[in-house]
Amino acid sequence: MKIAFTTLGCKLNYAETSTWERSFLDAGWEVVPWSGVADVYLVNTCAVTETAEKKSRNYIRRAHKAAPNAKIVVTGCYAELRKEQLQAIGGVWKVFGAKEKACLVTNVRESVEDPEGTLSGNNATLGLEGGAHLWEGPAQPEFQDGVPSGSSDVFGAYSSGERTRSFLKVQDGCDNFCAYCTVPYARGRSRSIPVCEVVKMAREIAAKGIKEIVLTGVNTGDFGRGTGESFLDLLKALNEVEGIERYRISSIEPNLITEEIVDWIASGTKFCRHFHIPLQSGSDSLLRKVGRRYDTALFKSRIEYIRRAMEKPGESAVFFGIDVIVGLPGETEELFLETVRFLREIRPAFIHVFPYSRRPGTRAATWPDQVQDSIKTERVAALEELCKELHQEFMDSQKGLPEKVLWESSVKNGMMGGYTGNYIRVEKNYDKALVNTVQDIYI
Repeated sequence: MKIAFTTLGCKLNYAETSTWERSFLDAGWEVVPWSGVADVYLVNTCAVTETAEKKSRNYIRRAHKAAPNAKIVVTGCYAELRKEQLQAIGGVWKVFGAKEKACLVTNVRESVEDPEGTLSGNNATLGLEGGAHLWEGPAQPEFQDGVPSGSSDVFGAYSSGERTRSFLKVQDGCDNFCAYCTVPYARGRSRSIPVCEVVKMAREIAAKGIKEIVLTGVNTGDFGRGTGESFLDLLKALNEVEGIERYRISSIEPNLITEEIVDWIASGTKFCRHFHIPLQSGSDSLLRKVGRRYDTALFKSRIEYIRRAMEKPGESAVFFGIDVIVGLPGETEELFLETVRFLREIRPAFIHVFPYSRRPGTRAATWPDQVQDSIKTERVAALEELCKELHQEFMDSQKGLPEKVLWESSVKNGMMGGYTGNYIRVEKNYDKALVNTVQDIYI
């Protein structure tokens, strides 16, 4: 059997898709490119914006048009939120929501290659082939009908498509319920994979020769909910895994970055000087309105503390990537300018700018003070210009400073590239001997 995959959205989706790919490969299936001819096409969808949902539908329709007799499997956040809508699209065969992901592989396999239901055993029932993990040891939940009760969607996942880097899922779901966000409805409440299971996956990643791990989750810093462990417990355990030379934290809420975590990372660990922190707005009134759990004073204090702890004269600086949503309901011109002024004050290395997307079922979607799309477009453009300015300022400030780069295998125009620990992209003439190695350089 041939199967093709495509993934939309976040790093967490990519980690999950990669785990399913390994599972099908281990079961004897052939994974083919999305553009190829397959018996089954799997679309891992995103629903964070209206555009993401539209792209998901387009992938499904194109696959059905290219291979009318193929079976199309749909999963991801869109699949959880609008299952009936997806089932009505031509060619869609199965739709797996958040609570059904752990048994996706075996459900598909049984339906295609074993309609009489002769597959048996825990691994077959849970779809754990190819390195997917469910809880083990003292943290293992009770099982009902072959899946763990209350946590059937909590399975460990990691990507293995890149030679140098892997995205490792450590947490899922969110309890924040911000007014604009569908994630808690699409992925459920916050829950984590026990440290012992995450470490086991990290060792598997290291055994594949991969040097860098990016920790991923919906609310990564909330790790430990339901396991009695802390995020710092996880970081310390991962730091001891042999073969992994460095780690990044994909995203962490500012209120969850404790001084204890910062001090430990700064003490000399494998964790990079690179933080991706969601701000969403530089206006305290908007932050309160949408239910964020911090204000700009706390956000600024976290940035300042990290810089004091980790930056020293003659050494490279911390890279801060900041998420901002423009056009939240009620964002007047003055409130938008508050965001601009705050970003100029904290001076991040990069700004990830997103226009607010009105999501059905959220509180913000019902508010009357929606911002016109044309105004959102103008504000996105303004922040993108600010991003160019701040990013260039950061890059210029790092020239001539010592760093370490992990060289990647891809070649373009005779050049190879890689990222420094503080997330600066650098290039040099291709040297095969340097692929997947960490080298000391001057930026």
